Amino acid sequence: MEKFTGYMREPFYYETDQMGIIHHSNYIRWMEESRVALLDHLGFSYTKIEKLGVIIPVLEVTCQYKEMIRYGETVRILPKIEQYSGTRLNFSYEIYGLDDGKLRTTGSSKHCFLLADNQKLTKLERVNPALDRLFHEYAQLDS
Repeated sequence: MEKFTGYMREPFYYETDQMGIIHHSNYIRWMEESRVALLDHLGFSYTKIEKLGVIIPVLEVTCQYKEMIRYGETVRILPKIEQYSGTRLNFSYEIYGLDDGKLRTTGSSKHCFLLADNQKLTKLERVNPALDRLFHEYAQLDS
């Protein structure tokens, strides 16, 4: 299994504040974009997972701003599976400036797996053992 090397993102002008700095609310969106890209990389897009009858709600998000990102800068976002238990999936994120390689922002998100029809917590191995194994293997690769 090939390791995900990151998600590249160039900020849009509308994501900035009056000083040309990326507004803090956009980092959470960028983390989600990188998480979606990682799932695509693994061959299990959100669409494919939802077709299995599973949804993955966000339980918690954190974001630590270390250095500003400005309009015109490209960043590389590295999502990492920090923990996978079969019912829970936790990610960490690091956002780097592409030109200077500086760590600009870190964050995390915690998720669980619910059955779409009744909103009940489920073990992923019951719904799709292959996806369960994939998350276990990739979490090991990331550690």
